[in-house]
Amino acid sequence: MNRKGLSEDEVFSLLNMEIQKDTSYDKVLNAMCTRPHPIAVKAHMQFIEANLGDFGLFKGTKELEEKVINILGDLMGSPDACGYITTGGTESNIQALRTARNLKRKKHPNVVIPASAHFSFDKIADILGIEMRKAQLDTEFKVDTCSVESLIDENTIALVGIAGSTEFGQVDPINKLSDLAMSHDLFLHVDAAFGGFVIPFLDRKIDFNFSLNGVTSITIDPHKMGLSTIPAGGLLFREEACLLPLEVDTPYLTIRKQHSLTGTRSGAAVAAAYAVMMHLGMEGYKKIVDRCMRMTHRIVEGAKELGVEPLVEPVMNVAALEVPELDAVRKKLHEKGWVTSITRNPRGMRLILMPHMTEENIEVFLSDLGDCIS
Repeated sequence: MNRKGLSEDEVFSLLNMEIQKDTSYDKVLNAMCTRPHPIAVKAHMQFIEANLGDFGLFKGTKELEEKVINILGDLMGSPDACGYITTGGTESNIQALRTARNLKRKKHPNVVIPASAHFSFDKIADILGIEMRKAQLDTEFKVDTCSVESLIDENTIALVGIAGSTEFGQVDPINKLSDLAMSHDLFLHVDAAFGGFVIPFLDRKIDFNFSLNGVTSITIDPHKMGLSTIPAGGLLFREEACLLPLEVDTPYLTIRKQHSLTGTRSGAAVAAAYAVMMHLGMEGYKKIVDRCMRMTHRIVEGAKELGVEPLVEPVMNVAALEVPELDAVRKKLHEKGWVTSITRNPRGMRLILMPHMTEENIEVFLSDLGDCIS
């Protein structure tokens, strides 16, 4: 630290130097986060000092959080759902399975997850001491429910389904997982961190949420397709009894108990999520998802014109392409400023069509892709 402080202009000069090194979203095709909506940024700054870790001091912000949970619950098929705003999908997934573990009280607990599950579940295995059993995928990269059932035993405490997988954007057959969970008396967690703000606005109906009786908890992130500021994840439970195993006493705060994983929690992110959801409404999100889907279909169509086939037809705004000489092509694209990523099995080019992308840049990308392939 400097002995003497710097002026505001000097500080921002240093900050401006560093932010220039960050990647602009203009050519980013690998991220599931995006630029937040301007109204979310304004709301975030208005509530910047609010700490929901001690919400007795911030009663208005706490009321906003309750409203956000009600909106998210309604979007996920149950306006009576409960929960709280987390730092993101990883925390939500940890807390959901922590609840399952604490409810079931097995000596050697295991959870059956799809092979496509997010790497946060590997963290959960380490943190909570739970064995993660990875079920096989079918030909469309959705979890095979026969494989799931074969992995269930007397120590299984929960099943996990993905609604919008990180690599392929696929939705597991949550209806079948719901039936399995009920027949085996198991907790069912749905990781819809990405898909939660996409699936309800698609033209086709997909059953994945609390409308299915076996679903116990859901992860849904406002800071992804919800266009809120970071960090704003969401953890929803079907019933309040699922929050009780997470509670700890907080004797020196203005509240008696706390059920969140983190102590200090951003009230600003809650205000941002509330503001953007109220501003856009269902119609606004529908327009955004429609536009992202048009770009997704265009990029797949354009790739086919270049002789590049998709590994699977997109369900949401995630495209996976079977690009020849993948590593070399990605390197050439990166030299042109494009940021892409990969799928693991099978290997392909993974592209996420987020709201920051433009139709014009899609055409530029397709042109550059053609040059890099040829």
